[in-house]
Amino acid sequence: MTFHGVFPYLVSPTDELGGVNMPVLGDLVEHLVANGVHGLAPLGSTGEFAYLSDQQRLDVVRTTIAANRGRVPVVAGVASTSIRHAVQQTEAMVEAGADGILAILEAYFPIRDDGVEAYFTAIAHAARGRPVVLYTNPQFQRSDLSLPVIERLSRIDNIRYIKDASTNTGRLLSIIERTKGRLDVFAASAHIPACVLMIGGLGWMAGPACIVPRQSIALYEAAKAGDWPRAMDLQRPLWRVNEIFAKYSIAACIKAALELQGFAVGAPIPPQEPLSEDARAEIAQVLRGVGAL
Repeated sequence: MTFHGVFPYLVSPTDELGGVNMPVLGDLVEHLVANGVHGLAPLGSTGEFAYLSDQQRLDVVRTTIAANRGRVPVVAGVASTSIRHAVQQTEAMVEAGADGILAILEAYFPIRDDGVEAYFTAIAHAARGRPVVLYTNPQFQRSDLSLPVIERLSRIDNIRYIKDASTNTGRLLSIIERTKGRLDVFAASAHIPACVLMIGGLGWMAGPACIVPRQSIALYEAAKAGDWPRAMDLQRPLWRVNEIFAKYSIAACIKAALELQGFAVGAPIPPQEPLSEDARAEIAQVLRGVGAL
């Protein structure tokens, strides 16, 4: 199985008691698939994985898989501070039916390169041949994936993709050049997707795609066709979504946008705080500007 195109990072809807709101998540999955997304990524940063128990994480992935009904690939997030726990999560996601694993390293103490490499290698082995997407986000992580570690990990057969959420687009080009076709790159919300696609990226895996799926797909299709003037015409207004996403708390922003679009996804999980009415009004203005409200 190969991945490409637009993979929204799903939110994790919650109810009044703090449980996973499975009906709302199912409705969101149906909406995104009906709009033509190429895959689904539950438990990315937008999915608030750091605030969920193991059971809640599994509930999110199982609900996503059930609602998807095999129509597009589901790449489930796995994140931990320890190898043993990450392997347990990976095995559970594979058992649940995930088509791939989005591998994230959480760290309290700094981890040297050998430890980082060992962590992702263990996840790859536990994935039982399913494709693994490396996810690095230096803004939120204590230990990053260095270029030498990325190059070595790219030689493991089922580590086939990376989503690098640094703000350094040149680093993406370095990854592409160093891994020589072994590792494909997805754009993150910190990057301009059209630019990443132009240098050889194969899609966009990010939270904003949850709220602008149709527009994201149009951009991807223009880039895939090599119609760069049209791709940039689509990219310019769409970048406002990335800007507003960066301005406010990640989960709070996407959840507020989805609430405005009619999905009762609930507030961000405490101690995160909901956005103010002024912020919600600003988000609504951005959504109207790109035809998403």
